[in-house]
Amino acid sequence: MDEHLIVLDKPSGLLSVPGRGLERADCLASRVHVRFADARIVHRLDMATSGLIVMARGAHMERALSIAFQQRQVEKCYEALVAGRPAQVEGDIHLPLITDWPRRPRQKVDPDTGKPSHTHFRVLAYDPGADVSRVALIPHTGRSHQLRVHLQAIGHPILGDELYAPDAAFQAAPRLMLHACRLCFAHPALGHRLELNSPPPF
Repeated sequence: MDEHLIVLDKPSGLLSVPGRGLERADCLASRVHVRFADARIVHRLDMATSGLIVMARGAHMERALSIAFQQRQVEKCYEALVAGRPAQVEGDIHLPLITDWPRRPRQKVDPDTGKPSHTHFRVLAYDPGADVSRVALIPHTGRSHQLRVHLQAIGHPILGDELYAPDAAFQAAPRLMLHACRLCFAHPALGHRLELNSPPPF
């Protein structure tokens, strides 16, 4: 944290920004605003996902950081626990995604109307007893639920995913086992490269 930005480690189960209704008013942004009135959200994580979020301080820094995220100048890496063992140790998933309107907020793969979506994965470890893999994930596009849908689509859903995992994989973990573990970008005001890391809590 400095006078330009704030780095936070969001817990699973907490919204990034307020949802609809008073019961969903509590969120990371509102908690930070209690101490830093000038803090502004520039990117989000799903409620169920934990990990690193950067907030800008003031309108000028909000614009600079928003542009960096929009132009994919921010390197993002996640770790997840998934069911099974991918056939490849490392690979790319190119599956177009679109909102599944009748079942919102779910997303789905749609080769006709979906937007191009690209995820790189690498298997870090495999537990044969549990038949569970730990994977590193780099999203090269930023579609809603992209990592969750891509992994489910290739047959390796993230454990604890209530939206996309079959019952056995959902019941295998107490939460969505997805964590934003690394962010790298050039500091918009100071110029030096920031490398932010957060070890997965699972």
